[in-house]
Amino acid sequence: MSVNKGFDWDNSGANNGRSTTRKQGRRGYGTMPRSPAETLEPMRATEPPVISRKKREYHQTLVFMSGTLTTLVLIFIGLAASFALAKYMFDKPGPLPHSDIIAIPKGEGLSAISNRLERKNIIIDKRLFKAAVMYFGVQNKLKAGEYEIPKQSSMREVIDRLLEGKSILHSLSFPEGMTSQQLVDRMNANTILTGEITEIPAEGSMLPDTYRFTRGMDRTELIKRMQAAQDKFIDKIWNDRQADLPIKTKSEALTLASIVEKETGIAGERPHIAGVFMNRLNQGIRLQSDPTIIYGLVGGVGKLGRGLFRSEIDKHTPYNTYQIDGLPPTPIANPGRAAIQAVLKPKTTDDIYFVADGTGGHIFAKTLKQHQSNVRNWRQIEKQRKKEAEKKKRDEQEAKKHDADSKSTNKKNDKSSLNNQDQKTSKISSNENIFEKLEENKEETVSFNLNKTENKSESDSQSTNSAIIANLKNIPLPQKK
Repeated sequence: MSVNKGFDWDNSGANNGRSTTRKQGRRGYGTMPRSPAETLEPMRATEPPVISRKKREYHQTLVFMSGTLTTLVLIFIGLAASFALAKYMFDKPGPLPHSDIIAIPKGEGLSAISNRLERKNIIIDKRLFKAAVMYFGVQNKLKAGEYEIPKQSSMREVIDRLLEGKSILHSLSFPEGMTSQQLVDRMNANTILTGEITEIPAEGSMLPDTYRFTRGMDRTELIKRMQAAQDKFIDKIWNDRQADLPIKTKSEALTLASIVEKETGIAGERPHIAGVFMNRLNQGIRLQSDPTIIYGLVGGVGKLGRGLFRSEIDKHTPYNTYQIDGLPPTPIANPGRAAIQAVLKPKTTDDIYFVADGTGGHIFAKTLKQHQSNVRNWRQIEKQRKKEAEKKKRDEQEAKKHDADSKSTNKKNDKSSLNNQDQKTSKISSNENIFEKLEENKEETVSFNLNKTENKSESDSQSTNSAIIANLKNIPLPQKK
């Protein structure tokens, strides 16, 4: 293209759709450099557009809000992920490989419970357990007790078990007819109960039964439960008692029930014996009950361990119903439900006497003559039993003596046999040693004489050796066995 034709460089940018503003502040393509130096001169950068202050503040606010929103979204995503992970850990099966027992003491706080659970390998993370308990707001509702935790229980299941309070229940049975001292001794022997009993409860105030309790229950609390059960039971049946009974108060009913309880262990006999005692009270006859004598002698110990002596029957105590009229001052034991019911609803009978029949029960009588006959029969049974017991004892002693003699004889025989065997073994060993020594002596003698006659003539040597061997042949050798 010829320059002479006058190409318009200034308008060429516009024709190509380019902005003409490039000419401002820099050398544009429409201006030809006037010299080589001008060609090499760098172009000036375009100045940034002028932004107003208001637009600049709006832009900064928009950037801040965008960053804040992004941060909040990230935090929300993080929290959601953490919550999902925590929920997964909270509901996933626990690390416990097999069911186990854990005891939560009274007064233990959340931190201590969490540590205990983690030590027992019941939960995997005590911090998550604490956070979950606090999230549900049940930190003050976890119940103390002894719990059986199934294997692989989740944290949710562990919390539910502690909230329900369904702890393991232990049981302790108290037979009817025990004294309060005996009941207390049984409580003290139980290692699951805690606490010290400082005072023996009143006789007859506790209801014998089987009681269930959690580990660590205070013994005093158990006593209160037994006393409350006794009061509740007698209150329930008192108004239904038989009319015109000689006993007028609940305390008297418990006293007579304790005597009935000690007189027989057969349930069917209790109403009959109660009826006999009612007849005697109504007729002003002394009760003459042997268990009352025993209680007056030994008190709360409960058992005498032998039969009564005549002097003990004649001895006056506040409880000896052979010597006092009416009822003793207090119960002599803790009666059960059946004995109390028997006293409040006794059997209607004309019997006034009873004595043991030798089978564990009693035989009853309306008159003294019948009773004396029954007593004589009972004495014969006692004598026969005593003879049988003595014979059995002698037979056992003789059997023991025979066994001891047999063992002693066997030991002696075994020892004698061992000694004989040892002697035989020792003799054989001695004979073998003699034989070995003789063989050695033979060899040494032959070697010695052969060396000694080495320089003699052959005939002399043979003669000498023959003589030596002949002598050795005459030595008796032991016979090996």
